[in-house]
Amino acid sequence: MTFNLTSTQRAVVEASLEGSLFVRGPAGSGKTTAAVARALRLLTSGVPAETLFILTPQRTLQKPYREAILQAGLAGGQVTFSTLGGLARRACDLFWPIIADRAGFHHPDRPPVFLTLETAQYYMARIVRLKLEEGWFQSVTIDRNRLYAQILDNLNKAAVIGLDHRQIGERLASAWAGDPAQRRIYADAQSCANLFRQYCLEHNLLDFSLQVELFFNFLWPDPQVRAYLTLSYRHLIYDNVEEDVPRAHDLFKEWLPDFESALLIYDEGGGHQQFLGSDPLTAASLEERCQKTIVMDQSLVMSPAVSELASALLHILTPSRPLPKPRRGAITESVTILRTRYYPELLETLTNEITNLLTHQSLPPSEIVILAPYLSDSLRFALTQRLEQAGIPWWSHRPSRSLRDEPASQALLTLAALAHPAWEIQPTPLEVAYAFLVVLQTDLVRAKLLTEIVYRPKELRLTPFEAIRPAIQKRLTPALGERYAALRAWLLTYRENAPLPLDHFLRKLFGELLSQPGFGFHTNLDAVRVVASLVQSARNFRHVMQESTDPPVSETLSLGREYLSLLQEGVIAAQYLESWWSIQETEAVLIAPAHTFLVMNRPVTIQFWLDPGAGGWVERVAQPLTHPYILSRHWSPDRLWTEAEETQTETQTLARLVGGLLARCRRRIYLAMSDLSETGFEQRGTLLRAFQRLLQETLSSE
Repeated sequence: MTFNLTSTQRAVVEASLEGSLFVRGPAGSGKTTAAVARALRLLTSGVPAETLFILTPQRTLQKPYREAILQAGLAGGQVTFSTLGGLARRACDLFWPIIADRAGFHHPDRPPVFLTLETAQYYMARIVRLKLEEGWFQSVTIDRNRLYAQILDNLNKAAVIGLDHRQIGERLASAWAGDPAQRRIYADAQSCANLFRQYCLEHNLLDFSLQVELFFNFLWPDPQVRAYLTLSYRHLIYDNVEEDVPRAHDLFKEWLPDFESALLIYDEGGGHQQFLGSDPLTAASLEERCQKTIVMDQSLVMSPAVSELASALLHILTPSRPLPKPRRGAITESVTILRTRYYPELLETLTNEITNLLTHQSLPPSEIVILAPYLSDSLRFALTQRLEQAGIPWWSHRPSRSLRDEPASQALLTLAALAHPAWEIQPTPLEVAYAFLVVLQTDLVRAKLLTEIVYRPKELRLTPFEAIRPAIQKRLTPALGERYAALRAWLLTYRENAPLPLDHFLRKLFGELLSQPGFGFHTNLDAVRVVASLVQSARNFRHVMQESTDPPVSETLSLGREYLSLLQEGVIAAQYLESWWSIQETEAVLIAPAHTFLVMNRPVTIQFWLDPGAGGWVERVAQPLTHPYILSRHWSPDRLWTEAEETQTETQTLARLVGGLLARCRRRIYLAMSDLSETGFEQRGTLLRAFQRLLQETLSSE
């Protein structure tokens, strides 16, 4: 594998294979490319693959390294790829006998059960439901799944900064300056966190927070464990350190001297995951522990015009940054404004502009992204409908979106209920109609008409298409009738045999029927991604339930029913790399929230910024049970969180977001706005005002 490297990138690759090197620079300056080339140099220079440790904050960031090593076809051992959570989990699994008794587990002689995000929420729900019945959280109006997730988030944030989990509520309450009733909410959340932790200790359940605490409190200080780790891994590549958590930085401050070589990569202007616990300040302190620093300050992505635009916008948002006024030509070269009176007109205009880019400028679809502060269901539907009508391939990703809310998973789970009458779950006629709409490739009118005729809710039965009157059959169309008959026959055949575990059932249904020509999942790549995530989610749930020392259910039927109940509460889907990576290989326009695109860490030629006047670009999502900035190392417990702190944090976050987006844009951004927003209000947000000021200053300088 060959690389076309700059002189600075070559300096990183060719640096001594002994000692520690810190590389810093903005996104798009070629740091990861240089690190990938250095990894290949290490492996081709005789370094055993099993001694190379490649660490990233999220597994998705490992893709360039995995692909390069695979394409190089290097023989020998296997490189270790990991995150902090992965390292903690492997260590807990390997050294469980050493720590189980000391850590207070009630069954140290039994193996641990590792929880995913979803299964952790399942057990948290079992605890919180009882407390809700007792009147806890009365003033909290968020969905239950968000309530579970925020309590777990508190535990996770405490673990990654080294805070005792029993002090979370006190820390949050001490910074609160509003209604005193909110302190009662923090106390309730603290009690639920304590009960969850106790339940985990009683049943050998290890969620992310407990894995991290076990690693740092028991494993890393143990001489036997530390010797194993330091002898196993002799070379380190640690990418995107600014997106990792403080305790990861603590770990490698201690561990760095034990590596023969270490390369740490810091993205200036990063820290986009601070709401999840990342800390760019503690990451920057790692530079002091490295023997050499290389600065890569030249963007290999941004055109000169986009670079000037980025500098100008960041100066407006954070005036302390020095800046010469940009050329007027730089703004016109890098920004196009799409403006309409009403929102539907805006989506039509945007679709037409993308069509123009694809046809007249021969731009690949994968070089275009459509970004919004939040991607609502209505916006996603309205936009994708127009793209499909224009023949434009697309895919979307919303990692915080529940599987319950995906039409593809809703359809599959409805069919699962129909296939398992013993579950005694009766889908509503509307749910069956939407399932027909998705899987039978028809319209809503025909789907509802078909449902009214063939579906018998009390009996969980579908009647034959042949029994429908000929005139109605003709209205429904013979083609729809054939697909419906095939679906009904498949479900009847399945019912005649012993039920399968839910994940096996979903694979069988998808592979044998729904992925075939004529059915809804045959060419729908976004639906395929959802199905892959749903299958893996169901499999993970089944494995955890079967391994638990106190399983609430054990039979195949009960597990499937329990999983459906879990999703009905909107439990957030974990990230599944198989679907994430495979879908990115497709040639399609990406539709995503702005922060999601940043985490993907990929440059594109054109970016469409939807609703730049919306408050969502700058406002923090309301989280009544947690707070990312108070649960950090840089917050003093004796301070109050006031409106001034909120405003300052919002401005800093917006500047970081804007800088990150533009650093990943090669040629141009489109500001797509309407006089009236999607919800019918005028747009006057901070980002739009910054652009207006930029245009005024640029025009006045001419």
